[in-house]
Amino acid sequence: MKHETNRPVLRLAAFSDGRVGGNPAGVVVDDTLPSDAEMQRIATDVGYSETVFAAPQDDGWRVRFFSPKEEVAFCGHATIALGSVLAERESQGLFQLDLNSGRISVEINEDGSATLMSPPAHSAGADSSLLTAALELFDLTVADLDPALPPSLANAGNNHLILALGDRLTLSKMSYDLDEGARLMRQYDLTTISLLWAETPRRFHSRNAFAIGGVAEDPATGAAAAALGGYLRDIRWPHDGEINIVQGEDMGARSLLKASISAEPGDGIRVSGMTRVIGG
Repeated sequence: MKHETNRPVLRLAAFSDGRVGGNPAGVVVDDTLPSDAEMQRIATDVGYSETVFAAPQDDGWRVRFFSPKEEVAFCGHATIALGSVLAERESQGLFQLDLNSGRISVEINEDGSATLMSPPAHSAGADSSLLTAALELFDLTVADLDPALPPSLANAGNNHLILALGDRLTLSKMSYDLDEGARLMRQYDLTTISLLWAETPRRFHSRNAFAIGGVAEDPATGAAAAALGGYLRDIRWPHDGEINIVQGEDMGARSLLKASISAEPGDGIRVSGMTRVIGG
């Protein structure tokens, strides 16, 4: 059942490929944040993988993210969408955002794209029990993985399991049980499970399972892109400071993300992309 709200919800797709693709996000900007219950209700009614809520606070903006099921610590694509909305509203290009866990920023570039600076990024090898459960969830074996990119638990604001596959065809066949995926993600405190294929050292194809948010798959996941950037830095992958990610192709929503990676261990990752306004 839909509920009426007097808070306008803007709808944008972030990390779009021109006028198509991208990941839809709801954006609510108001003088104050709604109550927790109202934010959850609005996010559920909007139905996108995330809706972001922002209100002015001191020298920045207080920001929270909600999926249709629960609050999320950090969401990249909703941050990019919010940056575009704030730039249009405030006629400036750099915004400080205060999340539950700390401060990040988002800025608008001369070409109209937006760039977020993620929370600090770090990674560690995936626990063997988690890896076994994840492979079973996706009906994969160790032989399906790319040995050059070992399974990892990567974090740039929240946890993402990274599974790099050996070929594009295996990635295109990704499927899993939504309820079982949500159970596994809740058990291991995961926000997404990121399946990847490295076309080149600097170009990746990605699919991101987001069962814990009530969505089988995201067409673009900025938080996972940031976590991937930190992971590649940690394993000394030859990224030359920047990677490009193609996501959503197998959903019919091709999306483009760029991650810029500093050499300093633990630094946040800059993730960039375009936005487009969508209806509704």
